[in-house]
Amino acid sequence: MIDPVLLCQALLRYPSVTPADHGLQAMLAAQLEALGFQVRHLPFGDVRNLFARRGTAAPHVCFAGHTDVVPPGPGWRHDPFGADLHDGHLYGRGACDMKGAIAAFVAAAARHGEPNGSISLLITGDEEGPATDGTVRVLAWMAEHGHVPDACVVGEPTNPAHLGEMVKIGRRGSLNATITVRGVQGHVAYPHRAANPIHLLVAALAELTSHTLDGGTPQFEPSCLQVTSVDVGNPARNVIPAEAIARLNIRFNDRHTGADLAAWVAEVAARHSAHAAVETAISGEAFLTGGALGARLAGIVARLTGRTPALDTGGGTSDARFIARYAPVAEFGLVGATMHQADEHVAVADLLALTDIYAAMLKDLLP
Repeated sequence: MIDPVLLCQALLRYPSVTPADHGLQAMLAAQLEALGFQVRHLPFGDVRNLFARRGTAAPHVCFAGHTDVVPPGPGWRHDPFGADLHDGHLYGRGACDMKGAIAAFVAAAARHGEPNGSISLLITGDEEGPATDGTVRVLAWMAEHGHVPDACVVGEPTNPAHLGEMVKIGRRGSLNATITVRGVQGHVAYPHRAANPIHLLVAALAELTSHTLDGGTPQFEPSCLQVTSVDVGNPARNVIPAEAIARLNIRFNDRHTGADLAAWVAEVAARHSAHAAVETAISGEAFLTGGALGARLAGIVARLTGRTPALDTGGGTSDARFIARYAPVAEFGLVGATMHQADEHVAVADLLALTDIYAAMLKDLLP
């Protein structure tokens, strides 16, 4: 048996700010090997990843998580890497996002014993970073070596305020765009000798932001475009600049694709300026998956917590966007109210309850 609180404390004491590891995954691998898992370390670039599996038969249930964390930042009353216990709460960077869930799943796997099938863990050190050398590359390795799971649960902190409120069964897509409009620099008193790129860029942004992308779907909220910066870099008040740059993000539902939205942004920018350049990056497409898996998980959560969780697709992106290309995936973890904040913490009672939920999930999927 493994105490999830003690294991979480051990994980929290590693300052694994992405992509650093400091030996954390080696310690986790030793715990898993003691439980009979075969562990493969899969470093890509500067990122440490591991895949651990116990059993070879189907069905194959995978738990996905990340050991990397965001920098602690200022304002902590507790040592961000001290794993302090205080008034029934465990403090530390990554307590809820998401070292607590990793500890809970390992403890649940230890409790489950020998599976009628297979249990695996996909652990990355790149979820909080660019997400290019982590889960996406481990999944490709898993597919190549015959380790694609039949079901996957991601331990992201899905609950807003209370354990049992929400199971994620999909996520919105995310597109970032940079619009650069080039003009002709000149004196503000002689605008006929210049071409002001700001005026053109502002007009393009006005059209983009006034357009209603959609009204939402039964599973997704309406798509949303937000301008995140407008930059000119002009220190002078009497100079028309030669260039203006804007950045924006679109969180979109499954009525769109990233490619279609990128084309729309480029079309609008070109209509307002023949000298507009648009660069886009799609960090994930909208997806809806794990419906049956999500419903089974929600039933277990309701039975053990007394709360009926919403089946939700909101919030930001997660590594589930990569896993959805290979297998049914659902997300359920701890309360995320303090993730990425100073004094991030999790209730010890919630950590123990999450272990019970994961153990019940394994019993249900691997009877």
